[in-house]
Amino acid sequence: MSCPPIDPSQPCPCGSERLYRACCQPWHQGQPAPTPEALMRSRYTAFVVGLADYLRETWHPATRPAELALDDSPEWVSLQVLSANEGDNRGRNTESDKGQVHFRAIYRTGSGFGYLEENSDFAREQGRWFYVAGDTREGTLKPGRNEPCPCGSGKKYKACCC
Repeated sequence: MSCPPIDPSQPCPCGSERLYRACCQPWHQGQPAPTPEALMRSRYTAFVVGLADYLRETWHPATRPAELALDDSPEWVSLQVLSANEGDNRGRNTESDKGQVHFRAIYRTGSGFGYLEENSDFAREQGRWFYVAGDTREGTLKPGRNEPCPCGSGKKYKACCC
C-alpha cells in the first residue's frame, strides 16, 4: 500500500483529534483496523488524500467496484461520526462479525458546502473489517453566520469561508 502525502506528526484528517501516525497511518500501511469506526475513519482519510487502492482493498469483495477513480471527488473538509457499533445493535457488547457506522462528511462546493450522510455496513472476515455498503443521502449545508465554519478552522463561518 502506498503512503499518503500526510505528515505523520500532523492531525489526522478523520477528525479524531489524534496525530495521523497514531490514527489512520497504521491502517493505511496494512495493519487491520480494529473496529468498523476505525476502518471508516481511515477510508474517509483515504478519500481526502486519494488512496484509491486502499479504498478498494478495504471494500468487501462481494460489493467492491472493479475500478475506483477519485478524480471527480469533492474537496472533503470534515467528518462527524454520529454513531458506531459492532454487534447485534441492541447495546450488548458481543463479539460480532458485523458493524455499522453512521457518519456525515462535509465537502466544499464551488459556492459553499455540501454533505454526504451515510449509514454504512461493515463485515469482519479473517480478522479484517471490510466496508460492505451504505445507505446515503446528500444535501447542501447552510451554516449560519455565527456557527462554526464547516471547514474545521474553528472560526465562525462569517469570519472564515463566506
